[in-house]
Amino acid sequence: MSGKKHVAVLMGGWSAEREVSLWSGKACADALDSLGVYRVSRVDVTRDIAFTLRDLKPDVALNILHGRPGEDGTLQGMLEILGIPYSHSGVLASALAIQKDIAKSVLRAAGVPVPGGLVATRMEAARRHLIAVPYVIKPVAEGSSVGVFIVREDMTHPPQELTRPDWPFGEMVLVEPYIPGKELTCGVMGDEALGVIEIVPTTKFYDYESKYAPGGSKHLLPAPIPPQVYEEVRRLSVAAHKALGCRGVSRADFRYDDSLEGTKGLVCLEVNTQPGMAQTSLVPDLAVHAGRPFPELVRWMVEDASLGR
Repeated sequence: MSGKKHVAVLMGGWSAEREVSLWSGKACADALDSLGVYRVSRVDVTRDIAFTLRDLKPDVALNILHGRPGEDGTLQGMLEILGIPYSHSGVLASALAIQKDIAKSVLRAAGVPVPGGLVATRMEAARRHLIAVPYVIKPVAEGSSVGVFIVREDMTHPPQELTRPDWPFGEMVLVEPYIPGKELTCGVMGDEALGVIEIVPTTKFYDYESKYAPGGSKHLLPAPIPPQVYEEVRRLSVAAHKALGCRGVSRADFRYDDSLEGTKGLVCLEVNTQPGMAQTSLVPDLAVHAGRPFPELVRWMVEDASLGR
């Protein structure tokens, strides 16, 4: 035995975000290897992950899964039972944050502004406009903008893709008013806000391709917004992190309608408890801007790992 702390980097899985997780996991494992102080096992998560980890016996699990089971509290509960300290948020915060409709209720109660809208079945949402156009339809429990539609004024009917028999994103969807303006995001590390990025997609909106394809979006850091708005995004990001009970690293996404006075145009869209760690990801950019190179960010996540999160 080398005496080095043994880190199992958990990646892949079987969600719609599997590919992104593999990219993120590889980047994190490579960063840990570069530090030379950890023994690193790269684990592509399958449904027998409990047996894999029982045999590996890692000291820490670095959870780099996106979507289920790594982002909904399921994996976290298993790691608690196995007694393996892990990174990011715990069981309750993970389950809350991934369920966007419930998370909105918690955030609203904590004074964090969130969009209006309603929850419907995908078939109801496909049948007619449930709210005034323009609006957004999104699955209640997916990330990376998968299954998201912007319904514009010139669309006489909702998107019929929602009725596909092989629709993979769940039966329930959120229908929310479209909020014009800037796309902003802010990372939280521990209980401290990082900077604020304005995301400028090169496609129609910040979709899956914009998030992960090289050149799919520009990250403007620091975001070119008024100072009071910048600081309010940081404050609200920490408030949202704490309201949901998040731990480790999280990321809050906002829309900012700059036609409204002061900070009135800020709306929090969601909190991501497992933000991407791929080459084009936002939290690594924010950490570097704060003076923490990517390997040091990953080291921090490993050393922050614990049980009972």
